[in-house]
Amino acid sequence: MEFSISKKAKTVTTALMGVGLLFTAIGIFTSISDHHFATRLLVNGLVNSFFFFALGLGALFFLALQYATETGWYASVKRIIEAVAGFLPYGMGILALTLLTITFLDGAHIYSWMDPEMTNPASHHYDEIIDGKSAYLNKPFFWIRTILYMAVYFIFLRGFRMRSLEEDRIGGTELHFKNYRKGAIFLVFFAVFSSTSSWDWLMSIDVHWFSTLFGWYTFAGMWCSTMVVLVLLTLYLKSLGYLPKVNDSHIHDLGKWTFATSFLWSYLWFSQFMLIWYANIPEETTYYLMRIENFKFIYFAMFLINFSFPMLILMSRDAKRNAGILSFVGLIILTGHWFDVYVMVAAGSMGAGAKLGILELGIAVLFVGFFIRVILVNLTKSPLTPVNHPFLDESIHHEI
Repeated sequence: MEFSISKKAKTVTTALMGVGLLFTAIGIFTSISDHHFATRLLVNGLVNSFFFFALGLGALFFLALQYATETGWYASVKRIIEAVAGFLPYGMGILALTLLTITFLDGAHIYSWMDPEMTNPASHHYDEIIDGKSAYLNKPFFWIRTILYMAVYFIFLRGFRMRSLEEDRIGGTELHFKNYRKGAIFLVFFAVFSSTSSWDWLMSIDVHWFSTLFGWYTFAGMWCSTMVVLVLLTLYLKSLGYLPKVNDSHIHDLGKWTFATSFLWSYLWFSQFMLIWYANIPEETTYYLMRIENFKFIYFAMFLINFSFPMLILMSRDAKRNAGILSFVGLIILTGHWFDVYVMVAAGSMGAGAKLGILELGIAVLFVGFFIRVILVNLTKSPLTPVNHPFLDESIHHEI
C-alpha cells in the first residue's frame, strides 16, 4: 500500500514550522540585546540539531540491529524505521552547519578548548588540563572525526535503503544476507562512533570533566527517543487505515522496546550519578553541582519522568497495546529526553546564564515540524510494506 500525505498533515507540519519561525523571530527580537544572545542561539542550534540527528541515527542503528540479528517480527514495520532513518542526511547537514558556525564564529563560548589562549603557556588564560587534552581536542582532528562519523553513517544508510528497494524488485535471499553482514559491520562502527561522537559534540563542552559511562548514557537516550518516534508513527499510520498487516503484537513489541530502553537510560543515569556522588571527587562532582544548583527541577524531573512513567503506566501487557496510553507516555518521554540534551549543552556552556523562553520553544517547534514533514515525505517513496522480505510472512503472522 502506497502512502500519501494528507492535506491535514501538510497543514499541520507547515503550521508547526510557521509557528516555530514566528516564536523564534520574537525570541530573537526580545533577546538580541542580551550579551549572551549569540551563545544562547548557538546552544539552541546544537541542542536541536543533535537531538533530531540522534533520532535518525537511532533508527539506523535499530534497522542494522534487526538485520544483524535476523529478526522476523519487524518486517511489517521496516519501512517506518527506514523513513525515520531517512532523516539522517538532513540531520547531519543541520548538525554540521551548526558545528561549523560554532567552530568559526563563537567556538570558545560553547567549546572552551577551541580558544587558542587556553593552550598557550604564555597566556594568562592558559589551562593545563585543556592543553593536556589538545592532542585529541583540536579543531582539525575534531572535524576529521566528525566527517568520518557522518560519512560512515551516510554510506551504510544509503546501502541499506538501496538494497531494501532492490529486494522489493527481485526478491530472493542474497540481498537479505548481504544486509545481515552489513548490519553486523555497522554495529561495530556504531559501538565506537556512538561513544566518541558524544564525547566530541557533548561531553567536551564540560572539558575538565569526563565519564566512562557518558557515551552509553547518550546512546540510551537516543535509542529510547527513537523507539518513541517509531511507536507514534506506527500508531499514526494505523489510525489512517494504513499498515493492515501490523497487529497488536507488533505494537506490543514496539512498546516493549520503549519500556526496556527507558529503563536502560534510567539505569545509566543513576549509575553515573551514584558513582560520582559516592566517590565525591571534586573534579567529577563539578558536573553535577552545576546542574543541580542551576537546573535542579529540570534535571531531576526528567529522570523521574523517564523512569516513573514507563514503570507505572507501561508495565502491563494491555498498556503496551493501547494507542492512547502509548502516545501519552511516548510524548512525555520524548519531551524529557529533549530536556536531557538541553541540560547537557546549556549547563556546560552557559551555566547559570542559561534560560528557557520563547526562543527555545520556537526553535524546538520549528525542528519538530520539519522532522515530521521529512519523515512523511520519506514514507511516500516506497510501499509501506516491503514486498519480498524473506521474513514478511513470519511478521504477518506474528502473535505474542
